[in-house]
Amino acid sequence: MTSPFGSPIDLSDLPNFKRTDLRPRRAVFVGRVSTKDNQNPASSIPRQVVLASQRLEPGEEFAAYFWDVESGMLPPELRGLGPQEMYDALAVPVPRDGGLQDLVDRAESTGVTHVLAERGDRLARAMLTSLTVEHALEQFGVEVVYANEPTGGTESGRLRTRRYGQVDAEVYRTVMMEQSLGGQVQHTVGGWNHGYPPYPYTVVVDQDAPVREKERFGAVRPKRKLVPHPDPRRFDAARELCRLRREEHLKCADIIAILASEPDRYPIEGRWTHGLVEGLIANPKLTGFQVYNRRATRTGRAGFSRWNPVSEWVWSPGTVHEPVVSVEEWKQAQEVTAGLRAGSQDGGRLLRIRAAARQLGLTVTTVSSSGTHTLYRIGGRQVALPTPIPDVIVQQVIDDMGRTT
Repeated sequence: MTSPFGSPIDLSDLPNFKRTDLRPRRAVFVGRVSTKDNQNPASSIPRQVVLASQRLEPGEEFAAYFWDVESGMLPPELRGLGPQEMYDALAVPVPRDGGLQDLVDRAESTGVTHVLAERGDRLARAMLTSLTVEHALEQFGVEVVYANEPTGGTESGRLRTRRYGQVDAEVYRTVMMEQSLGGQVQHTVGGWNHGYPPYPYTVVVDQDAPVREKERFGAVRPKRKLVPHPDPRRFDAARELCRLRREEHLKCADIIAILASEPDRYPIEGRWTHGLVEGLIANPKLTGFQVYNRRATRTGRAGFSRWNPVSEWVWSPGTVHEPVVSVEEWKQAQEVTAGLRAGSQDGGRLLRIRAAARQLGLTVTTVSSSGTHTLYRIGGRQVALPTPIPDVIVQQVIDDMGRTT
């Protein structure tokens, strides 16, 4: 800042009259478009460049252009991961030297002094991400400039304007997520399907679903419901693989072997796989209910989704398509699956108990568990066993089953 209270004589010839940055000014552009489908990067990015360029010095041009076609809700390390072929196909008349993370990584080595953007939410909609990027660039002596911020005035005023804008961007992001989740919940309550149909089903357009005014909010996607697949054998196959897990406590490999042994009875495109079988057994849509929010796809790790707790799942109020199994049968299958996994982690001790119980015509299901013990139902009685199960306890349980039957 230049002091408004100058010296009584001209001191401009002194060596330290004005502190200067020895680096030549090097300004780069940063921008972002949320999606390539609902927005047009070929027009949005050039528009952002025009607005940001208003903060260039006279005769100055951008030294590089960094922009992404990604959600502003993602952190920098997950931005710009799309293949170069995708960016080339967009035909954006602005060169691309990388994305936001590339800018942060190269700012120091390329001598960037200023980063110019149309406004703060082009960097990110999450305030923490914006602050993190600004702080990282500041360490390299790089100033971030937003074209929609006023010039002149006090630094505190400029900072207040910037922070208010970042708060607005994050609030807007949160409102959008709340509204989106609310819409998805109502979509589920209405019985309409999300994603690909499970193996025994296909989807049809619900002709009775309400239709909004066309093109008002972009392309209209019809609401679809699940119906049984035209090949009735698929329903039988799904019902059988669930029964094999629920009643016979078979592992996935054994179920696959049974299904693959009768391809005419249990048809499949390609082959039965571990992911397909376990996914069907775990899929609550086979109960006839529509279910949403089983997975959290945005976890901060590329290509990774996390299972949400069952308590956070959204279920339709009643059955909305033909069920393969009842809810009670589905729950029993999940208990058996949990027991099989616990048994494999427990060195197979639980599997020994299950095998002995099967020979006696009994089933072993998990009732509840804590960090140290698990409560099982064996036949008509309940038994609490420590986790892990000691070998001596395994033999005692087996002997007790033999004496009580």
